[in-house]
Amino acid sequence: MSNLIEIQGQIEKLQKQATEIKAREFDRTVQDIQAKMQAFGITVKDLQGGKVRGAKGKIAKAKKTAPAKAKKTEKAAAVIAAKYRGPNGETWSGRGLTPRWLSALVAQGRTKEEFAIQN
Repeated sequence: MSNLIEIQGQIEKLQKQATEIKAREFDRTVQDIQAKMQAFGITVKDLQGGKVRGAKGKIAKAKKTAPAKAKKTEKAAAVIAAKYRGPNGETWSGRGLTPRWLSALVAQGRTKEEFAIQN
């Protein structure tokens, strides 16, 4: 059976080996990360912001668009008035998929019209 001094010597030896392995793999790991950042158009600002952009957690890369497409984007960004308001203040314009909060209430037997905003 090994004594405490021998075990401590083995621990020191293994820690030194771990440090050497980490140092060797560090540069390779940094290069791999940089290559992926370049491939996906990720910047340091994207990493520091803490905000995830795009659908389903994917970071969306901005695409260069022609002036004609830029006008279309401006038109699509117009705010649509809400037609439905939920019990917790959630709103929905009535366009696109029915939001989860409204789907859950309808599943409980409520009607969509109960949440319609009166003009």
